[in-house]
Amino acid sequence: MTTLPTGLLFAHPDFDPGESGLLCAPSGRLELVSGSALVRQSLLMLLSTLPGERVMRPDYGCELLTLAFAQNDDTTAGLAVHYVRRAIERFEPRVRILAVTTSRRPDTPYRLDISCSYVPRFGGDQQTLTVGLPLDGPHQEA
Repeated sequence: MTTLPTGLLFAHPDFDPGESGLLCAPSGRLELVSGSALVRQSLLMLLSTLPGERVMRPDYGCELLTLAFAQNDDTTAGLAVHYVRRAIERFEPRVRILAVTTSRRPDTPYRLDISCSYVPRFGGDQQTLTVGLPLDGPHQEA
């Protein structure tokens, strides 16, 4: 019988509402996570880490956050897809990417939603992870 790897459960302050940081069980022990939840957690960490932020792994991360001051246009959307796909393919071998897409909503013009559909390689159902990237507003021309 094969057991899945486990990791410490944490709530990401940018993506998980409510608590943030490592989570404890009612018994006081740190909670563990495994399977699809561990992969989701790892993807969130990857997408929210800029290359150079990790001292011992300077190449680890995703350049997605470098787009924070870009305009919400097709070029930015294309770069976001490229950065997310490249980071996941390079640093997360536990998933097979099915699609990376972007969407804009009229009610939030300064936000680009990036969705990644994937299947865990160890088995399981298709998952979709969506992150919102806050962007700069339209520039006023002089």
